[in-house]
Amino acid sequence: MSKRIEVDDLNVYYSKFLAVEGVSMNIEPRSVTAFIGPSGCGKSTLLRTLNRMHEAIPGAHVQGEVLLDGEDLYGPGVDPVLVRRQVGMVFQRANPFPTMSIRENVLAGVRLNNKRMSKSDADDLVERSLVGANLWNEVKDRLDKPGSGLSGGQQQRLCISRAIAVSPEVLLMDEPCSALDPISTLAIEDLIDELKQEYTIVIVTHNMQQASRVSDRTAFFNIAGTGKPGKLIEYDETSKIFSTPSVQATEDYVSGRFG
Repeated sequence: MSKRIEVDDLNVYYSKFLAVEGVSMNIEPRSVTAFIGPSGCGKSTLLRTLNRMHEAIPGAHVQGEVLLDGEDLYGPGVDPVLVRRQVGMVFQRANPFPTMSIRENVLAGVRLNNKRMSKSDADDLVERSLVGANLWNEVKDRLDKPGSGLSGGQQQRLCISRAIAVSPEVLLMDEPCSALDPISTLAIEDLIDELKQEYTIVIVTHNMQQASRVSDRTAFFNIAGTGKPGKLIEYDETSKIFSTPSVQATEDYVSGRFG
């Protein structure tokens, strides 16, 4: 079951530095939402608050609310580990565990959650997750070989299969194609389009064409200057953001006049 995310007046801090200010937005289930904007405007920071990943940085904290189907992810007693199980993350650089086989890479997150399963259940999950990431046919005969032996595009799909193996409801992707060639990028974009049937997907991208191709809604973030917080400038249907945005800065950015 994919879930709706509501962000309400969110401020994100690194110690005393306000990195992202006053963001409110609703992210719909079974859709792709793209975060765009110049470097340093808080897109990735905001993305990481949606599964409490930013807390890996000492001193990082938030004010405001992030609700997943009405449940506050930052409520008292909420376990960040459980949050990350519900809200999976795929990073900019594919990061398969180099010493692990393809099979073990897929199961890594599930094993981390101490889930004991029979070999046949594990085999089913590996196949299902690799099929889900459009990778099964390419790797089914070498599941015991290291994940690091795959091409860049295959490694990124392996990381996606690892993320979906734990059955999350939301998938966050931080520039998942920035290190990939055009053909691998297309494979990931096709995959995102398929995955949104089951998941709520949020993607950070610097590629305007990609945002316009894969997303249903687009959020444009901007920053007034170095040391200033990133802010959400405009959030709307992707077609509108790219054809008739209501803010001049959005138009300047998507048409390549700045950023």
